[in-house]
Amino acid sequence: MTWYEVNDDIVITLPTIFDMDANLGYLTREKNECMYETENNIMTKVITIGKIQSLVQISIINNKQMVIQFLNDSKPIEKWKRQEIVTYIHEWFDLDNDLTSFYEMAKADPLLKIPVQKFYGLRVIGIPDLFEALCWGVLGQQINLAFAYTLKRQFVEKFGDFIEWNGKKYWVFPSYERIAQLTPADLANIKMTVKKSEYIIGIAKLMASGELSREKLMEMDFKDAEKSLMKIRGVGPWTANYVLMRCLRFQTAFPIDDVGLINSIKLLQNMNRKPTKDEIMELSIPWKNWESYATFYLWRVLY
Repeated sequence: MTWYEVNDDIVITLPTIFDMDANLGYLTREKNECMYETENNIMTKVITIGKIQSLVQISIINNKQMVIQFLNDSKPIEKWKRQEIVTYIHEWFDLDNDLTSFYEMAKADPLLKIPVQKFYGLRVIGIPDLFEALCWGVLGQQINLAFAYTLKRQFVEKFGDFIEWNGKKYWVFPSYERIAQLTPADLANIKMTVKKSEYIIGIAKLMASGELSREKLMEMDFKDAEKSLMKIRGVGPWTANYVLMRCLRFQTAFPIDDVGLINSIKLLQNMNRKPTKDEIMELSIPWKNWESYATFYLWRVLY
C-alpha cells in the first residue's frame, strides 16, 4: 500500500491494471446514486472512519496515481486516521488485488474475452461498510436497479448524516446504531416492503449487539462466512454472495442465480432462452478463484 502526502493531499500509487474511465463507467451508470458525486472525472464523497467524517475529492493522474484532496477542513490531524482513509479507498477500488492471473484466464475464456478487452482496468468496486453492503443487498432483492437506487436515496436522506459544501449535501450512509433503534413504522414512508424494513432493522440490531461484524466474518473461511450470513433473516444465497463479493472480498463469491449474470450470458452466447444453472456451472469452471471478478465483468456488459 504505497501512499505519500503532498501539501494537504494524499497520493496513492495505483496498480498497473487500473483504468479510471472503466471504473467511472461503472460508478456513473446510475444517475440517482446518492453516496458520491462525479463531475469532470472527479469524485466527491464523505468517508467515515469511526466518528470522523472526511469530505474528499478523488482524481486520477494518468491512471498511475490517485489524488485525495480534503474539502471543508475535514482532513484528520492524526496520521493513523489518514491511513484508515487510504485503507478504505484501497478496499473500495480493490487496489491490493493483483489481477494478472485473472486477465490471463479471461483473455482465453470464450465468455470473458470481450468484456475484459472492453473494460480493461475495471476493478470490482466494493462497499467497504458491512451495514451498507447488507442494506444494499436487501434493498435490491426482486426489484429493478433504478427502483433500488430510489429506495436507497429515500433511506439515506431520511436517516443518514451529511456534510454540506458549496451549497450541496454529501451524504453518509445511516449508521447501524441509529437504525437499530427504529421500528418498521419509522420506515413506513420509504417505499420498501414491511419485510425489507424488518430485515434491515434486524441486521442493524445484530451489528449493534456485536453479534455480527465485518471483522468476525473476515476471520472465517468462505463457506462459514456464507453460512453465517445466510442465518440472518432476509439474507439468502444471492445477498450473501453479493456481500461476500463486494464487502468481504472473497474472490470465490458467486451469485449464480443473479438475473444480470444470467442475462449477460444469454446475450454473449446469443441464446434465445436463459442458460440453466448447470450450464452456468459448466461455463464457470475456468473461473475458479475468480468467480467474483468474472461476475462483475459480465454484469458490466449489460449497461
